[in-house]
Amino acid sequence: MGQPFDNEWMATTKPRIAVVDDDASVLKALARLLTARSLAAKTYLSAHEFLASLPDALPDCLIVDLQMPKMTGLELMHHLARESIDIPTIVITAHNEVGARERCELAGAVAFLAKPLQETVLFAAINKARGRD
Repeated sequence: MGQPFDNEWMATTKPRIAVVDDDASVLKALARLLTARSLAAKTYLSAHEFLASLPDALPDCLIVDLQMPKMTGLELMHHLARESIDIPTIVITAHNEVGARERCELAGAVAFLAKPLQETVLFAAINKARGRD
């Protein structure tokens, strides 16, 4: 499912949004939605898959699932911070556990959204991440 950043991704003038979620159906739905709104979307089934793509180009915004095996969305955010990689990040979750929002916001998340995602809320968060709110 995940694709490395290719020349088309790097050359596009469209905002580039990376989506990391271990649920392929979520990835497919978000990719369609983002593309329909004239955004360039790349999808990844794991944090490790996303990290492997980074040497080529950074996305303008990252949407990441909080609960994933091997490396959670929060762990991914901490890893990026340790590496001094600054990507505005939106955390999404189906499991709104106590304290999760606060931990993600402390780690620098631009937004913390519950699944199922509301389209208007998602795009408001993307605009905020892109500095366009």
